[in-house]
Amino acid sequence: MSRVIIIGAGGVGNVVAKKCAQNDSVFTEVLIATRTVSKADKIVAEIHEHMPNSRTKFSTASVDADNVPALVKLFNSFRPELVINVALPYQDLTIMDACLETGVHYLDTANYEPLDVAKFEYSWQWAYRERFEKAGLMALLGCGFDPGATNVFTAHHAKHHFKEIHYLDIVDCNNGSHGKPFATNFNPEINIREITANGRYWENGAWIETQPLEIAQDIYYPKVATRKSFVLYHEELESLVVNFPTIKRARFWMTFGEAYIKHLSVLEAVGMTSIEPINFRGQQVAPIEFLKAVLPAPESLAADYSGKTCIGVQARGIGHDGQEKVHFVYNVCDHAETFKEVQAQAISYTTGVPAMIGAMLMLQGTWKKAGVYNVEEFDPDPFVAAMNQWGLKVEELAGIELVHD
Repeated sequence: MSRVIIIGAGGVGNVVAKKCAQNDSVFTEVLIATRTVSKADKIVAEIHEHMPNSRTKFSTASVDADNVPALVKLFNSFRPELVINVALPYQDLTIMDACLETGVHYLDTANYEPLDVAKFEYSWQWAYRERFEKAGLMALLGCGFDPGATNVFTAHHAKHHFKEIHYLDIVDCNNGSHGKPFATNFNPEINIREITANGRYWENGAWIETQPLEIAQDIYYPKVATRKSFVLYHEELESLVVNFPTIKRARFWMTFGEAYIKHLSVLEAVGMTSIEPINFRGQQVAPIEFLKAVLPAPESLAADYSGKTCIGVQARGIGHDGQEKVHFVYNVCDHAETFKEVQAQAISYTTGVPAMIGAMLMLQGTWKKAGVYNVEEFDPDPFVAAMNQWGLKVEELAGIELVHD
């Protein structure tokens, strides 16, 4: 049915490719492109080993996603209908530029972030709206889990449970164990930049800034555990408060263990999390890039991972019956089970499956409109149905407040 390019061959790229292989009636030809082509070749070899009956035709290529002419050459050669960008957030704009030049639809899982500034926001990508509209192309932003499925859960709340959403709390718990003294569950550079930045949440029409990990509370995650959780700034908050203007307060919470925070605090204190380059033996090197090189690759954690994740959205507000209510929509994912299925840990799985689903809905025309969009701007029902079909069961809990003021 469709030809697709996946850019990126890390943990998430692995999951996206293997879920495309499972969904071979939609994804007939897939090219995995990355700077280190051996990583893409490994994914294809595992697909042939574990999914020998898949009819999806796979190929690989080496590409520098920072280089628009190189991307254009690749796109013109393969002629995909859609590019799934699971590379680094720094590369979003170059890939979008190449899509515009070659007439290809676009999807990513994380918004643009400049390499030299620890700041991420949608403004750079929203600025592409008119260009994509005029080109008759669609760009779908932030179609992972958070952002992505969490945006869908919010839209589900608005469609099925609430006349007005007043308070929104997105919660993300990884209650898994990988046996390493310190490691990050996705790209170390992006993960550490996100955690060490100041927190932010939306309240009464303004952004409130906090110190890193300043606000915390114990939150019960259904079927998993009660865990101490911290307020971070996360990108989906930016689009959700725009697209659901009745929201009075929106926060994002994530769990971190004491050992993780202790390691990170020491690394930050000695300057290893800095993005400012230093001169090391005649070369300019950002300490965080060196740290990334010595930490375990997220995909390497999968085989020994145990435990579960729980990610969900709690909404409070006025229900369709005019009464105040609270409702929670969530997913629980098991690290060991995802490894059995696609040789990946649950963090990669929960990001990669929604990316495949969003691409499928675009290719099928279910979600299709020229311009640049966030996930919550479309009907959530087909996405939720697909999550249940493709390995991410969506569950709901009514009338119990898990996150408190």
